[in-house]
Amino acid sequence: MSDEIIDFVAASKRFAPHFHTPLQAGSDAVLKLMKRKYDTALFRHKMEKIKSVMPHAFIGVDVIVGLRGELDDYFDESRDFIESLDFSQLHVFTYSERSGTQALEIGHVVDPRTKHDRSKALHDISDRKLRSFYESQKGSVRKVLFEHTRHGNMMHGFTENYVKLYTAYNPSLVNKITAVKIGEYNEDEMAMEAVFVE
Repeated sequence: MSDEIIDFVAASKRFAPHFHTPLQAGSDAVLKLMKRKYDTALFRHKMEKIKSVMPHAFIGVDVIVGLRGELDDYFDESRDFIESLDFSQLHVFTYSERSGTQALEIGHVVDPRTKHDRSKALHDISDRKLRSFYESQKGSVRKVLFEHTRHGNMMHGFTENYVKLYTAYNPSLVNKITAVKIGEYNEDEMAMEAVFVE
């Protein structure tokens, strides 16, 4: 994703400010093992570029834990790098063996318990980052598309920058884009309250 594409998205009215970007690992040594054509410095630059032109953008980041060759020090580097980034949510995947892949030639294997612990550590970071991003949007007015799915007497929707909102179920809101003010975070709903504005 070039800087020019990021600028184009920022200037366009046809794109939502929502990015889904594959980091895979926050350790240059692991990225090299994976034969990726980028490093953590380039990835950080892209994150900072997005936020510089779209401060309210949602950024989801893919990461894999437990790869062959992911030594303890490499995971620590990865976790610290990930923690330092200004993103909104992680999508954490646990490495699993695939026959016929070059990864099988890497000697160091991460045991299942360590994979689980590393996954949990990154999920914890993701939960904190998501809550922080949601709360940074409090008080702003955004367009939201409410979904048909009903959760008890509540319904959920997402803003154009992917903040999850909730409100009392109202069939007239389903599949309609509505302007709302973002209210408080609700632990039970894991979403922000939708406050309707005149």
